[in-house]
Amino acid sequence: MKKGLLVVAVAGVLLGGAPAVEAAESRESISIAEGFNKLWKETGVYRFFNPQTAEEKEAAYRSALAKTVDAELSAGHFAGVVKVLSDAKAHGISEAELAPYRELLAEARLKGFNEQALLPKGVGQFIMIFVGLGLIYLAIAKGFEPLLLLPIGFGAILTNIPVAGIAGEPMPGQPGGFLYYFYTVGVESGVFPLLIFLGVGAMTDFGPLLANPKTALLGAAAQFGIFLALLGAVSLGGLFSLEDAAAIGIIGGADGPTAIFLASRLAPNLLGAIAVAAYSYMALVPIIQPPIMKLLTTPEERAIEMKQLRPVSKVEKIVFPLMVLVICLLLLPSATPLIGMLMLGNLMKESCVVDRLSDTAQNALINIVTIMLGLAVGSKLAADKFLNVETLGILGLGLAAFVIGTASGVLLAKLMNKLSKEKINPLIGSAGVSAVPMAARVSNKVGLEANPQNFLLMHAMGPNVAGVIGSAVAAGVLLALVS
Repeated sequence: MKKGLLVVAVAGVLLGGAPAVEAAESRESISIAEGFNKLWKETGVYRFFNPQTAEEKEAAYRSALAKTVDAELSAGHFAGVVKVLSDAKAHGISEAELAPYRELLAEARLKGFNEQALLPKGVGQFIMIFVGLGLIYLAIAKGFEPLLLLPIGFGAILTNIPVAGIAGEPMPGQPGGFLYYFYTVGVESGVFPLLIFLGVGAMTDFGPLLANPKTALLGAAAQFGIFLALLGAVSLGGLFSLEDAAAIGIIGGADGPTAIFLASRLAPNLLGAIAVAAYSYMALVPIIQPPIMKLLTTPEERAIEMKQLRPVSKVEKIVFPLMVLVICLLLLPSATPLIGMLMLGNLMKESCVVDRLSDTAQNALINIVTIMLGLAVGSKLAADKFLNVETLGILGLGLAAFVIGTASGVLLAKLMNKLSKEKINPLIGSAGVSAVPMAARVSNKVGLEANPQNFLLMHAMGPNVAGVIGSAVAAGVLLALVS
């Protein structure tokens, strides 16, 4: 039912498809109207007058229980499964309902989770240590997102050191490795992504977007890859469930915190691979995007100089985060955690009345969280968890989503240039992915190569910050449809 529902809604929104399709699993015909009806019932406007019932809350708890057990077993966190089942029993779940989970736990402990590995564990660890060294090389020698790649690479090395157990779970009488706690406390819970969004909001200037609002369309177009990758993952013969496909698709937004946030709720068993893919593609924006941008544009288009942006008043900058928050809580409350923290950080910056808080959010806090987040993501590069067919599929689909998102933004910018009275350089369309500010810098760099007088950075920041909002909205839509 859910699979057909999501495919219909996405196809209806993106392609204007037929009024109904047949769901592969349930063999039922589900209309596009039903898809939009589900979205309507997840809006704040509806929920204000129709609060969640006790039955709905209980169903949500049981669904979360199943996902959490699956995630903990996939990660090899057996102690975590024991605690989750204990909490479920205290919540009132009967022992008969918990019995299947206990059987899965016993089976997992007996067999382990190395049967899907492509290489023997020792060889795999050796290879992953070299992968970590390669990431560190890219960070230091090439300058590719060093704030991300350096801790991720170092975390990969630490977690693959034999016997050390740096990312291992707790054992009787012994605590777990420190990377285990970084991951479970900050990443698995979704706290780190929200704190990152707070810091990003405090560092973001929405002025370029407010000065040229139509560039928000470019931020929306760049999310197209998310939904195409979702449909691609669903069609892979049952390799990924609907929830898995939705979490994988969000990689196309090139937004690590959003990818972690969504995966922690829809596909926690894939969270590690999705986080690694999202942050890797964010860091590799300077390598991936330029060939696509040059392929889809002519030298004349890349040399287009754009008109200087108008000044934006302080009142506009203060009203904007409040307006976005209100619209989000009314129409898409599932995206409010991400949007809310982003807008809180931005309001602290623009209001100029809490400078200490704003300074902490955009400096000390985000730096500390980035270190721990990078190491935690790197800890998921353990050979026995990463070197398998499923992970390779996630990396491939994520790359496809990112490439399609970049191309969609460029192509829409080309169309806008043809239709608009004022010239628009198509290169700024690639900045619609939410890798802030790297994507905007790449647009500016490619523009300068075509025309040394062509400074596109501020123009590209409009779609770039719109992409941050767009990826969070896309995550909210997927949460509303799938969960």
